[in-house]
This record gives sequence, structure tokens and C-alpha cells, in this order.
Amino acid sequence: MGFGSGDSPKEVSIRSRHAATACSGEHHEGEHHEADTRWRGWPVTFLSGVAPTLSSMRLLHTADWHVGKTLKGHSRLDEQRDVLREIVAIARAERVDAVLVAGDLYDSAAPSAAAQRLVVQALLALASTGAQVVAIAGNHDHAATLDAYRPLADAAGITLIGAFRPAEQGGLVSFAARSTGEPVRLAALPFLSQRYVVRAAELMAGGPAENAGKYDQLMRDVLANLTEGFADDAVNLVMAHLTVTGGAFGGGERAAQSIFEYHVPATAFPADAHYVALGHLHRRQCLPAPCPVHYCGAPLAVDFGEQDNTGVVCLVEASPGTPAKVTDIPITSGRRLRTVRGSVTELAELASSTGEDHLRVWVREPARAGLRDEVLALLPNALEVRIDPEFAVPVAGSRSSPGVGVPRTPSELFGEYCAERGVADARVEALFARLHDEVTG
Repeated sequence: MGFGSGDSPKEVSIRSRHAATACSGEHHEGEHHEADTRWRGWPVTFLSGVAPTLSSMRLLHTADWHVGKTLKGHSRLDEQRDVLREIVAIARAERVDAVLVAGDLYDSAAPSAAAQRLVVQALLALASTGAQVVAIAGNHDHAATLDAYRPLADAAGITLIGAFRPAEQGGLVSFAARSTGEPVRLAALPFLSQRYVVRAAELMAGGPAENAGKYDQLMRDVLANLTEGFADDAVNLVMAHLTVTGGAFGGGERAAQSIFEYHVPATAFPADAHYVALGHLHRRQCLPAPCPVHYCGAPLAVDFGEQDNTGVVCLVEASPGTPAKVTDIPITSGRRLRTVRGSVTELAELASSTGEDHLRVWVREPARAGLRDEVLALLPNALEVRIDPEFAVPVAGSRSSPGVGVPRTPSELFGEYCAERGVADARVEALFARLHDEVTG
């Protein structure tokens, strides 16, 4: 089966049985009804449950694919391929005018050839639906590499924006919606690292609040530049990869590039924007603002901290002078992440109910030789096996630690190092975390 080519609208509607509308930070499930009809001569089954009105353009908002991300050393490329195929099938079924990919296409700034091939295939498949495809770089992506692909992407009808571009140099993307002919103005803002905003000397000399204010003001200036070309007779959109103050973390984001200086208040977005499509925070949410501001969240949980998140894509209907209507379409592909706890006996009883889930296991027994092998024999899908801290035996004379089988992160080790030397400065820890992200990302 070719990428996305074998999924008919009917097949997709059978696989994705529910749709939801997100009007607040909560995720509201709603009953799904298939709408079989003919639209502009095409037989279509609309996953959202209703056929589009010809007075509204339709766009699909997705982000944070993190293609190439492994989980405890386990490749998830097959799952990521299935998720992207499902997104392509939804775009085709819903006959959207545009697909917005709000950053973090990749999990690494140096993705493997297989990861790059998958993303390229997905973007080409999305473009083949007839939609205008626009993708920006996130903090995990290598902006210069995305920009290097621009000539090839342009030839395929795909707009890639790696580094920030002022409005007059391509930061404001204009096109006409194929369904309505309405003009669309899209202000595209890829991730802007704090190091490009405030120099390291200022970071160390000023307080965090002072630096946050500088970042905040720069982002306001950037958004003002990008949205200056908004028009009353157009559908005005903003797409950005950033942290909005008050946003809820999904569990798998890079903390150093999400907190401290890296936040922007929702009031920074202009009131005349019909919709703001955000990436970076992996949890689906809508934030109070002068205009509709939405994180679509990651379509596939990237680690166990996100195991309770529901992956969706956002279907948006908008027209000049009309508030945007947002409908969530759940993504059903990919294996569930799940945490289980218990003694070996209790885990054996759970084994038949775990299915194909990727597992994190907390063993509620003291450590002993062969314990891990016993657990893996019972739960072959376990990617991580740890001793519950309650059953960990501390080593006499050792420093306090989270327990046997619970390794400390580099940030925790650095924090301990600073504490031993009497250094208590959040800016230093933030700088270490950021540098660690850059080296390991």
C-alpha cells in the first residue's frame, strides 16, 4: 500500500469512530455521525459528522509528530507511519483547504534517513490531497535543513519555514482557499530560541523576570510584524511553535525550552486572528485569549509521561467575520503506553490484559537476581522495568537517591552538584538544561 493512497474516506470513518469539539482546556467527547454526501461532485464521508458549508474554508491543524523518536531504545517508526497515514486519510476525507504542521516534525535535529523519508512521504501525501501544506520548524527540528529543502518543497506545493522570516520575506503566507476562493493570510512563526533573543551575558546579569520580559516583548514585535498584513476580507491565521503562559504540559516536552524565558502570554496574539494553531505543548488544549488559541497536542504519545493524553488533529472551519469552529478528530493508530505496578504474581495476573501496549513496569518486590528476566518473560512488551521506591533497599553510607532502578537525570545530577557547592540559581540550572538539550537533541 502506498503512503496514504490506500485509505479511502469510508475506511477512515470506520477506523475513527468519534469526533469531539474542544471549546476550553478540557477534551469534550461527542457522538460521531457519518455524513455521506456529494460535495463538488465528489462522494465523501466526513469524519467530523457534517459536510462543510461552502462559505467556510477548512483546515487541519497538527503538530509535534516527533518522527524518529524512540522509546527506551525501541523504534516507533512503524507506529509513526501509521499515525501519519491516518492524518493524510483524514485530510483527504475532510477535503480540507490547508494542512498546518506547527513544528517538531522530527524528534532530532539530525534525524535518520528513515525518519526523513517518512516525513517527506507524509508531506507529499498531504499535498496530493489538494490542500495547501505549510510546516514550520519546532525546537527539535533543524531550521536550516528545513530551509534547504524549500526549493524542492515549493515545487511540490509545500511551504517549509525553518528560520524566522519577516512578513515581507515569506513569514506571511498568502493563498486562496480552494473550496471558497477566499483569501487566506497565515502568519508563520517557527520556534525562536531564547539565545537568539537575549545574549548569554544578559541572561547571567539580569534576573529571570527581566529576561522573560525581553523575550515576551520580542515575540510581540515579531507577531506584530507577521500579522500586519491581515485583512478584513481574509481568513487570518497564526501558526507558531512556542509556550503560551498558563499552558498545560503534556509530559514529554523539553523543559528548558518551555519554561523560564520561553513563554508568551496569550494576549500577544491579535484579536483579528480567526485561529491560532500552536505546537510545542503535547496536550490538547484551548487557552483563553482575544482570539481562538489552540494546541492540537501530539498525535502519538512520545513517552510514558503522556500516556493519558488523547491524540487528535483539529479540524477548523473559518470564514471572514465568523468565529472559527473547531472539531477534534481522534487519532486511533499507534500502540498505547501504559504503566503497571505489582508483585510478580500480580503482574502475571495482568499479563492477559496488556495486549500490544508498550509497558512501564514498577515491581513491588525487593530487587533480586533474575527479577527483571522474570518480568520480561511475563510481559514481553515491557520497555522499562523498575523497582518501586517503596521496596528499594538503600545502600549504607550512600547519598540520598530515588531508589534502586531509578536513574537520575543529568539535570538532577547537576542540581545535586550545585547544592553541594552552595549554588542556588535557577538561571544556571536553566542554562545547563538548555545546553544539555542542544548537545543531546
